[in-house]
Amino acid sequence: MELEAGCGGCFCGLRFRSPKSRNKTSVALVEETKKTITSPQVNERGETASLPESQNPPPSYLHYINHWYGSPDITTTNTLWTPEKPPAYSEEEDIPPEVLATMEKHLKALSPQLRQLSLDIWGRYAHDRLTALMTSHGFDVTPHYLGLATAFRAAYTHAPTSKSPNEKGAARSTRVIGVNAEMDALPGIGHACGHNLIAMAGVGVALALKAALAAHGVPGTIVLLGTPAEEGGGGKIQLLERGAYREMDACVMCHPAAGPENSAMMWKSVAAQHMEIEFFGHGAHAGAAPWEGQNALDAAFVAYSAISALRQQIKPDHRVHGVVSGRNWAPNVIPDYALLKYIVRAPTWAELEVLRERILACFQAAALATACKVKISMDHGYYELRNNSVLGGVFSRVVGHQYGMGMSTAEGINASTDFGNVTFELPAIHPAYAIRTEPNGANHTPQFAQSARSKQAHEQTLKVALGLAAVGFKVLDDAKFMAKAKEAFEAAKAAHEATTSFASDVALAHGE
Repeated sequence: MELEAGCGGCFCGLRFRSPKSRNKTSVALVEETKKTITSPQVNERGETASLPESQNPPPSYLHYINHWYGSPDITTTNTLWTPEKPPAYSEEEDIPPEVLATMEKHLKALSPQLRQLSLDIWGRYAHDRLTALMTSHGFDVTPHYLGLATAFRAAYTHAPTSKSPNEKGAARSTRVIGVNAEMDALPGIGHACGHNLIAMAGVGVALALKAALAAHGVPGTIVLLGTPAEEGGGGKIQLLERGAYREMDACVMCHPAAGPENSAMMWKSVAAQHMEIEFFGHGAHAGAAPWEGQNALDAAFVAYSAISALRQQIKPDHRVHGVVSGRNWAPNVIPDYALLKYIVRAPTWAELEVLRERILACFQAAALATACKVKISMDHGYYELRNNSVLGGVFSRVVGHQYGMGMSTAEGINASTDFGNVTFELPAIHPAYAIRTEPNGANHTPQFAQSARSKQAHEQTLKVALGLAAVGFKVLDDAKFMAKAKEAFEAAKAAHEATTSFASDVALAHGE
């Protein structure tokens, strides 16, 4: 057996308001969205894309659940979601109103350009389009960054002679804020996770920050990273290993999702690992001499059945899911090859490592039972997401006060991202925010791909971009604030290490 290392993917699921509690306005908005989404769409290259009619729609009770997708809490199904009052600014953590005004004005001016960028990426143009745009705005751009064909780095440094007022006249080195621009699509259904919006948001944050640094005489460096292959491939993990994040003091990004209108959330992703399992057997005539064969398809389904049985004994918040495929299969030929692709998820990486060993045993047992050989390949594992509480507080206050966005935190959302690994290395945040979708059309569906190119999604993304730009400005402008963010990061790191040690002790005590 050959072992290498896995990766994980992105968002899935849906949470909407209950139909009983929606008002006429929200019904009209959904109906308007349905008309837009179900009509044939023409992209910038003149290609028409329409959505297939569902032959097996989910039951009606799944259509309108008043919560963020992925949450097991269904007790509030018939209750309107009401955003909490935004927290008051503290004297030490506020963003000067004139700075917010500068960035907001700049984002509004850039809106048509950013909208076109999002549509271009939605239409499959990403790396070259993004690098050309950032070059045109005066950033120092490195395409194909660190050996990744579709990664890039775009950097800008502002170094005024006067000191920032928050530095109290002391000499200082320029801090660096990182911004991520995801850009990859999903096979077959395109931008069904809205990465066109993530890339657009990253550009908006970087350009708004540049304008604020220049207008208010604040020193700092902005680094926009183009991060490909989040949907299986671990692009950020590869960049992390190659030193792309080493220069950064903090990093920010965001993600669109289905959720309550005009809301955002500090979510906690789960750890994930992709696996590819290949079974190698021996072909034979299925009718004349089946005893001469070693059936790789049987091995695949023994493994599939073993994992299905194992699900009864795994925790409710753990996930295992996969698909089976082969090559040149025919019913009168014993299959000599089968390929399984699986993803294993758990709330933490420590828990995932324990669960992964139990899953591997199923594959090994299937090979033994069928006299087939097995090859198990894994790539980078995705760690759980740890949002920095200090950075997140600024984001929440800005979008709450400026736009009345409801903020929440969530546990139990079983989606994964390679940005989780970044949050283990430096202070970072990755808020999710709601865009308008149709029922049962949340992330990783063709319907969400259409929602990700809507005008409403664009407008919501600009709001979030302002919140992230405010966080970036605070990081660059305020040494005390950055120190607090670093302290929160170190505290979370220490708590994680203690939990991991405890989980390892428990696993060892149970012989795992």
